[in-house]
Amino acid sequence: MRSVLESDEEVINDGKLITAAINTGIGAFTPDMLFDKLVTNYKTAKKIYGKSFLQEIAGYGESTIERNLHIGEFRHELKKRIKDRLDRLKSEGLIDREGTLTEKAMKLSKVILYTEELDKLAARGLLGEREHVKSYSYGMKDGIKPFRHGRYRDIAVRKTVKLAVRRQHSQIEKNDLVAYERESKGRRNIIYALDASGSMKGSKLIQCKKAGIALAYKATEEKDKIGLIVFGKEVKSKTTPTNNFRKLLDKITGITAREKTNIAATVKEAVSMFPREDATKHLIMITDAMPTMPTSATSGETPEKETLEAVSAASDKGITISVIGINLKKEGQEIAERIAEIGKGRLFKVRDLEDMDKIVLEDYYSTA
Repeated sequence: MRSVLESDEEVINDGKLITAAINTGIGAFTPDMLFDKLVTNYKTAKKIYGKSFLQEIAGYGESTIERNLHIGEFRHELKKRIKDRLDRLKSEGLIDREGTLTEKAMKLSKVILYTEELDKLAARGLLGEREHVKSYSYGMKDGIKPFRHGRYRDIAVRKTVKLAVRRQHSQIEKNDLVAYERESKGRRNIIYALDASGSMKGSKLIQCKKAGIALAYKATEEKDKIGLIVFGKEVKSKTTPTNNFRKLLDKITGITAREKTNIAATVKEAVSMFPREDATKHLIMITDAMPTMPTSATSGETPEKETLEAVSAASDKGITISVIGINLKKEGQEIAERIAEIGKGRLFKVRDLEDMDKIVLEDYYSTA
């Protein structure tokens, strides 16, 4: 942790390589097999290992690798780089003799994801005050009011300063203070449901993990509870709503991608996980595909019908559902729109993966 915070470049790069491996489903490193696949067919290697992982372990950009693979000297240098990199990981105790990732490697990946996301939030001014929702481009409305009493963390610092300057005050006066409106019914219970099917591996999964970290950090700061569902062919893991940030961080960073998508089972599981208390209950679902299979082979229903029925049952229990869709196809978008409509939530269509955390936080702040 100290090495990362002191900007030890080698340690940071090791962490990025391990993170890329985890999010591509690589549990062990076999240098000879990796090099052979890389040299034989780069496009196939990219499908197996992912672009981010190949760039991290090779130390070259994608265009450089593709352009020079036919050159013998470059291949020799590439093989040496891969071997040296893996030897370093072994010497640092990040992989064992068989090339399998160690517990130390998993912890380093967690630190890298955590620090990168918090640095990003800090750069946007999200760590101190509640983010000014109007800065988002996804439909949130401005909600500012004069500050009379309440929580100091709700004060809109930038707005307050601008107002004092506009009034030509030499210092901030009491009547300059403005705050963000807070219309919550009370404590919020949020479940973050992340699609970890095979198509989500790589950069999609990394950005979704970072968004989950941002949500967990801000929600626990607000004294709300966050739960987690990781789904694919079935619900892979779940964490009931909690305000234990460290526990959430461990669960989020350990997610790997594989298998298909079963949304109906995910919604049903979420319903059972929400605590029975008078509080807002909201489910945020992130996926790049709509339902591809029913909850059981004998159900006799289409995945779409079963999903919408599950959403309707959740809505009847006072649970709202929002969908964050990544590059959804036309049919998938239509189903997602129905889920958001029945679930009385919202549909977000992701245009840039880097905005994933902003979208998730916007949806969180919109829950009442």
